[in-house]
Amino acid sequence: MIEIREVSKSYLGKPIIENLSLTIPDNTVFGFLGQNGAGKTTTMKMMVGLASPDSGSISIDGRSVDQSETRRNLGFMPEAPYFYDRLTGLEFLIFCGELFGLPASEQERYEDILRSINLHHARDAKIATYSKGMKQRLGFAQALVNDPQYIFLDEPLDGLDPLGRKEIKEIIKSLKAAGKTVFFNSHILYDTEELCDQIGIIDKGQLLYIGPVQEFCKGQSLEVSFVKLIEATRQEKTEEKISEPANL
Repeated sequence: MIEIREVSKSYLGKPIIENLSLTIPDNTVFGFLGQNGAGKTTTMKMMVGLASPDSGSISIDGRSVDQSETRRNLGFMPEAPYFYDRLTGLEFLIFCGELFGLPASEQERYEDILRSINLHHARDAKIATYSKGMKQRLGFAQALVNDPQYIFLDEPLDGLDPLGRKEIKEIIKSLKAAGKTVFFNSHILYDTEELCDQIGIIDKGQLLYIGPVQEFCKGQSLEVSFVKLIEATRQEKTEEKISEPANL
């Protein structure tokens, strides 16, 4: 289980996350939604231990994300993965596996991961020759090398064509079927609606909703419901600011 308790984070004195609390059960596909700058990536970086909250706590499986034992059980795909372009796709996965102490001799295991994301045909090609979509797939692949129980994906469907999105969605579904927990950020609301058991919606660092997708949508599309919530929240805040002088 993933637990975020009253977490806040600021950069240069500007609040990014404010008093955020989330509880995500195991074997769940959870979509974290919000506009650019809402705080999604900052939250994910804190969840995988790449940033520290100013206050509050984050635990996974009952352990702090600061513990190496916890991190060994995590997979993370950043929004903009960095690659060593002179390596081949297979060499890059072997390198990532060695960071977890996995032997390079398990080449077939890495090839299986490349097959699962339809990148096996390019396993011996230099990453410098990969298209954006191929690099996106490779970024997903490296998040799976240590067979993690918890997988964090920052915009995993970005840059993929319709066929590529379909294939990645099938992998996410297979991870859930294998008992994994998947937490991902996305701007592609149609795919999120299809994949997720639960969603969280954040705007300007504040959580607006957490719960089942269908309960939030109430018969409308996720996109329509999302836009309505954001617009209503911002209108409410604007009205509060306008009324503040009258309350002095």
